[in-house]
Amino acid sequence: MTFPSRNLVYIILSTIVLGLVVGYFIDTSALKELILPVVVLMIYPTMIGFDMRELANLSEKRLIVVSLFINFVLVPILAYLLGFIFLIKNPELFAGLAIASLLPTSNMTIAFTMFAKGNVTASIKLTVFSLILGSILAPWYLYFMVGRYVPVDIWLIFKTIGIVVFLPLSMGILTFRCLRKRYTMEEFNIGIKPLLPGISAWGVIFIIFTSISMKSKLILDNHHLLAVAVFTQAVFYLINYILAVTGFKLSKLNKADGYALVYSTVLRNLAISIGLASTIFGTQAALMVSLAFLFQPQAAVWFKKLNERYHFLSAR
Repeated sequence: MTFPSRNLVYIILSTIVLGLVVGYFIDTSALKELILPVVVLMIYPTMIGFDMRELANLSEKRLIVVSLFINFVLVPILAYLLGFIFLIKNPELFAGLAIASLLPTSNMTIAFTMFAKGNVTASIKLTVFSLILGSILAPWYLYFMVGRYVPVDIWLIFKTIGIVVFLPLSMGILTFRCLRKRYTMEEFNIGIKPLLPGISAWGVIFIIFTSISMKSKLILDNHHLLAVAVFTQAVFYLINYILAVTGFKLSKLNKADGYALVYSTVLRNLAISIGLASTIFGTQAALMVSLAFLFQPQAAVWFKKLNERYHFLSAR
C-alpha cells in the first residue's frame, strides 16, 4: 500500500509516460467521471487526525501573506513576461499560460504537503483562500493580460471547495473519533498514520494518469507547437520554484511551513484552467495547460527529493 508514496519519483514519471501512450490509442474519457470521488478519497486520509478548530486559527499570518503575494503579484507578472517574450506570436498559448498562472493551488497541494511532512493545516487554509481570491481576481487579470474578460463561475469554485476540502475534512474527523475509541494515540501514530500517505498516493496516480491520457492526442499531435510551449512551461515552473524558495528565505519560515508555501504557490489548478482555456480560447490554449500536467506532478516530487539533499528549505 505504501509503495507509491515511498517511490513517488519513479511512479509519477512512469504514470505520465503510461498515460501518454495509453491515451493516444485508447479513449479514457470515461474515467473522467471518477476523478471527483477519487480526489475526495485522496484528500480524506490527509484529514484524519485534523482538528477543525485549526481552520479558525490564523497563526500562520506571515505564511498566508507571502503565499498570496507570490500567487497574485509575482506569478502573474512572471506569466505575462514569459508570454510577451516567447508566446507573442501564439496568442492562444499565451492565454493558456495566463489562465493557469491565475488559478493557484490544486487538489494535489494538500496531498504533496502531506507527503513532504509539511504543514497540512496551513496548506488547507491556503487552498481555500487562494481558490476564492483567484476566482474573483482572475477575470480582471485576464482582461489586462490577454485583452478579454473571462467570467469565472464563483459558485462552482465554492462547490468545489466544499466537495474536495470540507467533505473529506468531515469524513476525516469522524474517522479519527472512531479510531480513538479503539486505539490509543500511540497506536494510531505507529500503526495507522504511516499508511495514510500511501492511500493518498494511489489517488494521485489515478488522477495524473487520467488527466494525461485524456489529453494525450492533443499533446502529441501538436508537435509543431510543442517546442516553444514546453520550453515556456519549463521556464515558468523553474522560476516559480525559485520565487517560492526565495519567499521562504526572506520570510524566515520553518521547514513545514516552507513546504506548504512552495506547494501552494507552484501547483496550479489545472482542472479549472483547462476547462476555461478550451471553452473560451480554443485548442492551443488547452494544449498549453495540458502540458503543465507533464511538469507539475513530476516537479513537485523532485523538489522534495532535491530539498532533502540540498536543503533549500533550511531555516536560517
